[in-house]
Formats: sequence, structure tokens, C-alpha cells
Amino acid sequence: MASRELPPVEFGRRHVFWENRRIAWRIPVRSLVVSAVLLVVIIAGGLYSMTIGAYGISFGAVMDAIVNPAADPDIRQVVFEWRLPRVLFAVLCGAALALSGGIFQSLTRNPLGSPDIIGFGIGAQFGVTLLMLVFNLNTYAFKAVGALVGGLLTALLVYFLANKHVMSSFRLIIVGIGVSAGLGSLTSWILITVSVEKAMMAATWGAGSLASLGFDQLIPAAIVFVLVVCVALPLNRTLPVLEMGDDAATALGIHPARTRFSAMVIGVALVALVTAAAGPISFIALAAPQIAQRLIRSNTPMGTLPVMLTGAALVVVSDGAAQLLEVPVGVVTVSVGGLYLAWLLARQYSRRA
Repeated sequence: MASRELPPVEFGRRHVFWENRRIAWRIPVRSLVVSAVLLVVIIAGGLYSMTIGAYGISFGAVMDAIVNPAADPDIRQVVFEWRLPRVLFAVLCGAALALSGGIFQSLTRNPLGSPDIIGFGIGAQFGVTLLMLVFNLNTYAFKAVGALVGGLLTALLVYFLANKHVMSSFRLIIVGIGVSAGLGSLTSWILITVSVEKAMMAATWGAGSLASLGFDQLIPAAIVFVLVVCVALPLNRTLPVLEMGDDAATALGIHPARTRFSAMVIGVALVALVTAAAGPISFIALAAPQIAQRLIRSNTPMGTLPVMLTGAALVVVSDGAAQLLEVPVGVVTVSVGGLYLAWLLARQYSRRA
């Protein structure tokens, strides 16, 4: 009896099924709709932010410069050389921070388990500050190395201090908060021991800004980001299983300790990538996974595409607001993220009460 061949794509009421001989995907329709809406928000927000600046450009002029090679060369220069890299960097930074937050929140099984709270972001910031101010190494490559090494050493310290027989998310968060406070104090001590010029340079970078970033920084950052995302894709399957507990994960063929450690390294690498390029942009890693989880009605914050698009949309919109207010984007995300953190803590407390 001949086997009946299934069509490559089938549309159900709630899922889209795609199948060939080797790969089968089951994609919720809601995730596709949410992703499409977020993509529209990113494009609209990015186009609007390109109209803002000392050299004001209308929305129509921006669109004409993008689609018409014969448009005003001055406007095309402003759009493509100055403002487009900033928008693309906002997308990259938001996606990287959101994915990192989703990894750590899934890993700790706690909505507070983001690199901002655990301290990995502070570790990356401390590494860059140390190289910038103490060793006078201020190039993009050295910032990347400092952020990665600082973040990884902080992750290892928190991991080994919190890993007592069985990894507890509560212990990991508490230890991370303590380590973060210590590294923050060391960073402040470095700032008050250097010259005023160096301290102001580090403070400007530490506010988190996408200004003055061009394609020279964007291209290597994008290459690293794509590579890290490719390595992180298997976590989309393994981390939700790990959320069910180590015993269940082991029964399903997943090594909990190895998966947990690799997830921490990938999450720290994503934070270090953003910190090296734009400085610390806080609270995106905390808020984006939770927002995406509610939008797509998922049981886990580890939904790769919706989570990354949510983070990208948040940073693009925040950067547009930052340009209107003439402040670094990190100031906007801290202000909004602080309110979100207060709401999240109150919600967590009311549930336990």
C-alpha cells in the first residue's frame, strides 16, 4: 500500500505545520501574528526615529531617500550613514538583550532572573570600565573582550557560589544581587580614582547610548550576534524541558548541568555584545521576555523569535523617545524599566500573599 504524502505546509486553527523528510515544525498562529505586528512596530518606529535629529527630515523625505537612488544626496547621506546604523543597532541590541533575558528567566524559572538583576550585566560593565580607565584600552575590540571576560567571570562566580548540591533559582538571584552590588562598588571606586575627563567619558558610555555608532561597529557585531543566535537555537527546545525539573530533563535525554552552563555562557555573550557596543542598556532583558510571553500566551519566556522582536521593538521605540528628549537610550529604559520592576515585584508579592 503506497504511503500518502503530506503537503509541506498545513494550516490549522491555531498552528501552522511545516514538514519535509527531515524536519517538522509546529508554529502557533498567534506567534506569527504577534511577530508580524512587532515587525511593523519596529519598521514604523525606526523610520520615525530617522526623522529626528539636529538636521530635521520629513517622513516622506526619509522614504524617498531609501527607495529612490536619485534622491537628495545630502539626505541620503544623513539617512544611510548616520541614522540607519543607529536604528539597526537598536534592533540588534534589543534582540540580543531580550534573548539573553529569556534564557536566564527560563533557566532560573523566575521572571526576576534576568542579567540585570543577577549581575551579569554589571560584570560586563565592570570589565569594560577596567580596560577603559585603568589600562587605557578604549577601542571597540578591547571593549568587547572586557565585556565578555567580565561577564563570564561574574557568571562563573555566581554559578559556583549558588550551586550548592542543587541549583536554586532563589539562591542564584540572591547571590547575583550580592555580586552585582560588589562589582557596582568597585566600578564606582574606579570612577572616583581617575581624572575627571576619564570619569566623564566612562559615565557617558555607562549611560547606554546608540549615538555615534556606524557600520564599522555594526557589521562585526551583527556577525557575532548571528553566530551566537545559531548556537542558542537548541536552547529553545532544551530549556523549556529543563523548567520541568532536572529529573524530567534527564529522563528525556538532556544533561541538566551541561545545558545550564552552556545557557549561561550564551546569555552572557549576548549581554557582552551589547555592552561593548552601546554600554549597559538596562531592563530590556527583564521586561521583553515577560511581555512576549503574555503576548503569545506561552508557558515559557524562551520563545526565540517573538522575544527577540519584542526586545527590538522596545529599544527602537525607547531610542526614538531618547532622541526627542535628548538623553541616552539607557536613561529611558531605566526609567520605564524601574516602573515595570516595581509592578512585577508587587505582582509577585500579591500572588504569594
